Amino acid sequence: MPFTEPSQIGDLYFAFLGILFEGAPYILLGTIISGFIDAYLPSNMIDRFLPKNRYAAIALAGLLGTIFPVCECAIVPVIRRLVQKGLPVSCAITYMLSAPIVNPIVALSTYSAFAGNDPLFMTLSRIGVAYLITVLVGIVVHQFSIKSILRNNLLKKIQTDSQNIQSATVLLNKEKETPDRLLIALRSAARDFLDVGMYFVIGVMITALYRTQINQGLVDQFGSSDLIGIPAMMFLSFVLSLCSTSDAFIAAQMLSFSSAAKLAFLTYGPMMDVKLVFMYSSVFKPRFVLSLAVGLFIVIGILFYQWSNIPVPGT
Repeated sequence: MPFTEPSQIGDLYFAFLGILFEGAPYILLGTIISGFIDAYLPSNMIDRFLPKNRYAAIALAGLLGTIFPVCECAIVPVIRRLVQKGLPVSCAITYMLSAPIVNPIVALSTYSAFAGNDPLFMTLSRIGVAYLITVLVGIVVHQFSIKSILRNNLLKKIQTDSQNIQSATVLLNKEKETPDRLLIALRSAARDFLDVGMYFVIGVMITALYRTQINQGLVDQFGSSDLIGIPAMMFLSFVLSLCSTSDAFIAAQMLSFSSAAKLAFLTYGPMMDVKLVFMYSSVFKPRFVLSLAVGLFIVIGILFYQWSNIPVPGT
């Protein structure tokens, strides 16, 4: 039976399924974690372990990824559940943005990807700058009310949960039999998987369209100047929607771009990409998601453009 010639539709299907199967296990992992958080984690427990000073708590939240490493595909359902359990929104967003970068798995992959091109510098720069930016975002978010950030359905869920905490506690204390927490965890995980998965599939389709319909060779033409190369690399990271554990291997091969542009690619992408925009929309209001995307783009772009004026190894 003769093989058919490659087609754009076939490439689109292949790219869509490849991205879907790459990210779906992490979505499933994140929703399972969120389900167990719902069933087993008492409300406000995490907040009790954070420092009382909110700014110190935000700074600590930016380092939680070193202990609880979660990629960007899995972090959204976890964050939604933690917010429902009483974690302050500023700390939750700080952890959400930093965890995909500030974790040992990403550090190892980045170091391996840039082997022979000052890997320690690139790894420490990526993690250090990402941490500072996410803490800054957390501090800014702390100045706003949660009503301007969270979706109305999540706000209602938080209010309902807080109203039911005391009555549920009394009821559980009176009952001799403990509730089937495992069943509760699995039901919560299933709901979260359906909710977040819908947004994830939309983002994956848009990413697959870009990967298969755009001539990737055109991208290299933007690497001649950091004034153009840095925003181009950030835009590329946005549409490619790569996993933070593997994006360094792609960036390392883009030889026409400077180290500053590559670091901008490795910083912006795990914090904001096409699929994340839709996934964030399941938790945050659209205006906040748009403001976050634009704000991160501007801050990261300016920071690394100034960075490019400093002698950097590998440029």
